[in-house]
Amino acid sequence: MQYLKTYLKKITDRGNTKLAESIEKTANDVGNKHIKTFSFSSHEIGLLLGNVQSGKTGQMFGIICKAADLGFPVFVLLTTDNVVLQQQTLDRVKTDLDGFCICGENDAALFNENSLMDPVIIVLKKNVRMLKLWANILNSTGFMKGNPLFIIDDEADAASLNTLVNRNRQSSINKYLDSIKNGASSSLYLQVTGTPQAIFLQTLASGWHPYFTYYFQPGDAYLGGDFFFPSSGKPDCVSFLEKLKMPMREVVVRHLLVSAQILLSGGKVSNCLFHPSVRVAVHKKIEGDIQKELKWCIENLDAELKNELSRQYADMNPSRSQKCSLEDLYAKVKEILTGNQFRVLVMNGKNDVESSDYEAGCNFVVGGNTLGRGVTFPGLQTIYYTRTSKKPQADTMWQHSRMFGYDRDPGMMKVYIDENLYKLFADINATNNSIIAQVEKGIEDVKIYYPEGLNPTRKNVLDNDHVEIISGGTNYYPFNPDNDSIEDISKLLEAFSETEPYYQVSLRLVKEILAHIIPSPDFKLLAFCSVIDTILSEHPTGQGILIIRRERNVAQGTGALLSPNDWQLGGTFTDKVVLTMYQVTGTKGWGGKKLWVPNIKLPSNTMYYDVIEEDA
Repeated sequence: MQYLKTYLKKITDRGNTKLAESIEKTANDVGNKHIKTFSFSSHEIGLLLGNVQSGKTGQMFGIICKAADLGFPVFVLLTTDNVVLQQQTLDRVKTDLDGFCICGENDAALFNENSLMDPVIIVLKKNVRMLKLWANILNSTGFMKGNPLFIIDDEADAASLNTLVNRNRQSSINKYLDSIKNGASSSLYLQVTGTPQAIFLQTLASGWHPYFTYYFQPGDAYLGGDFFFPSSGKPDCVSFLEKLKMPMREVVVRHLLVSAQILLSGGKVSNCLFHPSVRVAVHKKIEGDIQKELKWCIENLDAELKNELSRQYADMNPSRSQKCSLEDLYAKVKEILTGNQFRVLVMNGKNDVESSDYEAGCNFVVGGNTLGRGVTFPGLQTIYYTRTSKKPQADTMWQHSRMFGYDRDPGMMKVYIDENLYKLFADINATNNSIIAQVEKGIEDVKIYYPEGLNPTRKNVLDNDHVEIISGGTNYYPFNPDNDSIEDISKLLEAFSETEPYYQVSLRLVKEILAHIIPSPDFKLLAFCSVIDTILSEHPTGQGILIIRRERNVAQGTGALLSPNDWQLGGTFTDKVVLTMYQVTGTKGWGGKKLWVPNIKLPSNTMYYDVIEEDA
């Protein structure tokens, strides 16, 4: 049986030709480059990178089918520790993939009876009890002693990494995942996520840093980070809460209008999401505020509500349906309100809300952490986001922004958010684009950077001994450097005289200069070059500042290399890499040689994260 061909036909028969083409490309690219070359005697790890809510499940299924075509007999598909999500994934596997023996968490007998006659897919949630159970099942049957295992870990950055790395212990989920993959004769472990920050900051020695990364593009209809947080500035679909007199009324009226447009145009569902805090008390207050505004709408159905709707109507431009008249929309809003055809739902640990509760009609959903990974809101058109944290984490914030997806009408999207939070999201999007650019250009040592005060991920999965932070705006120079050839550097810098205080130059020239430096261990030359590569991956013509000074009688080990004037000059360039090259006389240390000593300063107010391996 040709598993990939069969799966693609099923997708095409449903009318999703473009999706089938995308899945086929991903499956063949990953299959031909990384699965065909698999040795069937090693344990390897890779990363499938996609945007949040951009259709990773279909891509994962395509890769499973390709791997089955290439001889993998056993697949373990891991979901987050959520009973509903595990069951949804299992049901989707059964619906989409033909020719496999499909096992749920309680299907050990089915796994044994099949005896690998058909390739097996085991769908498990990342729960300690389940992972321990299946580690024992896989290890006790004997099947895996002579067979490779393919593990697909959805949301691999969420629970799989070792949260006890800084205590020299191994967290339980991480331990049992190790047991499952190492219990087979060989394994290919595919991490899947839209937020890879924690994964890229793992060391190779940990066994959880990917050997390869593959990024798949989202489809044409996808609304993602660049739609909501473009580099050009705030789009019209975003409103800052600080500038609204009555923000809650604005949100409620807007969503009633959008819901009327969707329902009148044959749509099934229109959702509005409120994400204020993790605290249950805050959820209760927001629920009360929504109900209060809905009550106001009902009590002011005529002139006042119509005026509010009219104001919002001018700002609504549906692109997937014909814009209804204001009169028709007003009539539909009245019907929704007077007929009680709306729902206010609170999703948190105190309330049970099923996905079926917000699959149809006009809904207002309030929640906290439950709005994170794996939870999908169809027809999400309106978002109210005020969640803040004293130590915000980029990956958590991005996963909680459920606004991304395919089934949104771009002309009716509206995000209500604090201005400072919008800036944080824009910074996260910029780094996400940087990560993707590095992956697409084949850069193996992907670098991650964020503004001060924004952490890439939770600290308990980062090895303190091996993750180093390089601070932008700080001057770095090596204490005890050397040059591979003083003459070659001198020739390279010959064109730059000291008659000019500084030069604007290509960052590629900066890299070429640094290539002649033999650093001492205190100067992270590879990390600095990787940061420059990161900038070049986004801006191929990236520019830096070069300052040249010759015959400098500087003493080695005095704690500062630059003169006050040069330190001040370099500090005026806050948004560029500044490389200052001092040729010292060598009369006060420096091995008695007229060395070229580099001083580098990265763009200010930014923290660059670097992973230091054991032999670095």
